[in-house]
Amino acid sequence: MINLDYPIILDLLKPYLVKGRTESASFLVWYLENYYRLENQDAVDTVCDQSGDKGIDGIYVNDANGTIDIFQTKILQNPGKTIGDTMLKEFYGTLSQFESRTALENLIETAGSAQVVNLINRLDILSIYENYKVQGIFISNVNIDGNGEAYLNTRPEIVFQGKKYLEKSYISNSRNIPQNVSAEFDISGLNLSKHYVDTETIATIGFIKANDLVKIPGVADQSVFAYNVRGALGNTKVNKDIVNSIKNKAIHKEFPLFHNGITIVANSISETSDKLKIDTFFVVNGCQSLTALYSNKSLLTEDLRILTKFIQVSVDSDLAKTITRFSNNQNGVKARDFKSNDTIQVRLQNEMKEKYGHLFFYEIKRGEVQSGLKAISNENSGILLMSFDLKEPWGTHRKYQVFDEKYTDLFGRPEVNAHRIVMLTLIDEVVAGKLSQIKNQLIAKYVLTRFVLLYILRRILENDNTGMKLLKQPEGFVYDEISRKSFLIAVSNIADDIIIDFNAEVEQLGEDFDYRAKLRDEVWVKKIANDIVGSYLKQVNRGRIDSFESDWNKILVAQSN
Repeated sequence: MINLDYPIILDLLKPYLVKGRTESASFLVWYLENYYRLENQDAVDTVCDQSGDKGIDGIYVNDANGTIDIFQTKILQNPGKTIGDTMLKEFYGTLSQFESRTALENLIETAGSAQVVNLINRLDILSIYENYKVQGIFISNVNIDGNGEAYLNTRPEIVFQGKKYLEKSYISNSRNIPQNVSAEFDISGLNLSKHYVDTETIATIGFIKANDLVKIPGVADQSVFAYNVRGALGNTKVNKDIVNSIKNKAIHKEFPLFHNGITIVANSISETSDKLKIDTFFVVNGCQSLTALYSNKSLLTEDLRILTKFIQVSVDSDLAKTITRFSNNQNGVKARDFKSNDTIQVRLQNEMKEKYGHLFFYEIKRGEVQSGLKAISNENSGILLMSFDLKEPWGTHRKYQVFDEKYTDLFGRPEVNAHRIVMLTLIDEVVAGKLSQIKNQLIAKYVLTRFVLLYILRRILENDNTGMKLLKQPEGFVYDEISRKSFLIAVSNIADDIIIDFNAEVEQLGEDFDYRAKLRDEVWVKKIANDIVGSYLKQVNRGRIDSFESDWNKILVAQSN
């Protein structure tokens, strides 16, 4: 159970409390990660809690539900306080800015350069407005009072999620299975199939009513999925399809034909002529389906059934763990998986083993491990190639492109070999290690910043004679240990100079500038890169700092002696 009382809540929010981000904004990022299942970058991108944002703390386009979700968060320091109708009425006033296309256009016009405008434009709200419903979500660490409840009854467009809801719905990372908890299912008229492994281990399979499944204890707070490898992943394509199927009552009888089913492990299973009962149990897989069914339980009919496999085995046994592990190995196939046997990837893996097999392992399949070696993911390598070689750091948030439309451009080139992958990995490690030197920690912790710095470093290297040799033949700089150590020091020196100028550039923009939009903006990234590279080259020409060529030669001599 989490504790949302102030100041205890600050311990919960500690990973999100960055200088420049309010407690309220940190609360929303935490909420979006834990309840909307967003990745950190997507959660941060959803928030716009700055001055001038018209009372709007965040916006999220919820495709699965067909809503434009407008967020407002309130952290109250007194746990005895409650949210009444006053704050909710103020929030309704905020939502009125989205009540019509004209009102929305007026918001955009009057908010000027506020982050909310950039967020609205980035989400392309105007183009989808007519097809989506605006929904307000008010989040607080305290509960609502009677006046607030009464007001909500008149405003169905507002959803309140306070202390009681958040504590109840929080997904615990504990694997403790609640003991002596039972659930019953209507099996009247059903012919159940059984598979006996032995006298104690029995699998019972049947088509169970969805209305019964959503009543399972632990679905609401997700505790029944404690051993499931994946939680409710949010608005994935699979989840959207499930929701659409639930909404279409005409196909409820057909649901088992295209649904893979649910697996439940239980200490005991017992039957009567019309009831099946399970005791002390957890759901091995089916989290996405059960969560979608629970969220849309008002739409369920008696015709909607799910193929369900009940396995009687001790939930604490090794066999239960084996069932869990193998059941969850059947995850959805990604574009990356389809490329795992591609000749380009196999060749890179073999080359890495031959050239750097004592240090690195090139991972081309999810879950591959090589004991004692540093794994280099082909997915991360693709992102680095996009930043450094294609010089498109502003697009690196679109990871799916690595093994989709950009795959050939990224990997299908003669210069992309094991040496290049190692070179990029080493540079990336240096850059990542310098992020703490960025004064604006909001920018420092933003994922795209790292790749923009990598791009700037590339621009500097291509203006240096030795740097050009590195770009063409990286093996001369990273293959042997002495060269590799010298290379790391030389790159570190360049990165230090870049950070100094980067801090100066960012400082001129003020505290409230929308760094998320800027780091995705090709024009802005190119401009700041031009300024930093220009400043760096001037200092080299004036003899104030060493060029990469000069620095490399000095360091290599020192390392060799």
